[in-house]
Amino acid sequence: MDETGAERGTEAKNDEEKVDVVKATDAPGSADTDEVTEPDETLDEEEEAAAAEATGEHSSAVGEGAGAVVSVALGLVSLTGGWIGTVAAARETLVGQLQTASNAGVATQIKEVYGDAWQVTALWAGMFAVIALIVGVVVLARPAFGGPGRIQPVWIKSVAWGGVALGVIGLLLAVLKYTDALLGLPSAP
Repeated sequence: MDETGAERGTEAKNDEEKVDVVKATDAPGSADTDEVTEPDETLDEEEEAAAAEATGEHSSAVGEGAGAVVSVALGLVSLTGGWIGTVAAARETLVGQLQTASNAGVATQIKEVYGDAWQVTALWAGMFAVIALIVGVVVLARPAFGGPGRIQPVWIKSVAWGGVALGVIGLLLAVLKYTDALLGLPSAP
C-alpha cells in the first residue's frame, strides 16, 4: 500500500506541475498569449470592403457617384439641347403657324413661329441646368449629413463640381437666350 500511496503522491505532484504549466501559459502578459490574443490592426482589402458594405458606405458612394455623373449629363443637355426641348420647340412652331394669319406681317410671323419656339428651347435648357445644379449641390453636401468621419472620394467631388459648373453655364446661357440677349431674333425689314 505504501507503493500505491507513493504512486498517488507522485501523480498528484505531476498533476500540480501540469496545472502550474497551464496557468503560466494562460497568464496575461505571457509570450504565448500575446501572440494569440493580440488583434491584427491591419485589415486586408476584402475585409475593408465587407465592413464598408455592412455599414452602407459602398451604397452611398455608388449613389453619390451616380448623382455626380447625372449632374454632368444634365449640365451637358442644358448646353447642347435634348429631344424634349426639340419636340417642345417644334410643337411651339406648329402652334405659332396655326395661330398666325396668312396675311400677318413679317415681324408677327417671326415672333409667333420662331420666337416662341426659341424661348421654349431656352426654358427647357434652363430647367435641365437647374436640375443639374440641384443634383450637383446635393452630391457635394451629402457627406455633411452622413456618418462622422466619412470621407467622400475625390473623383465624386470633381465630377459633382463639373456638373455644378455646367449647370451654372447652362442656366446663364438659357437666361441669355430667353431674353434675346444672345442670338436674338432678327428684326423684320
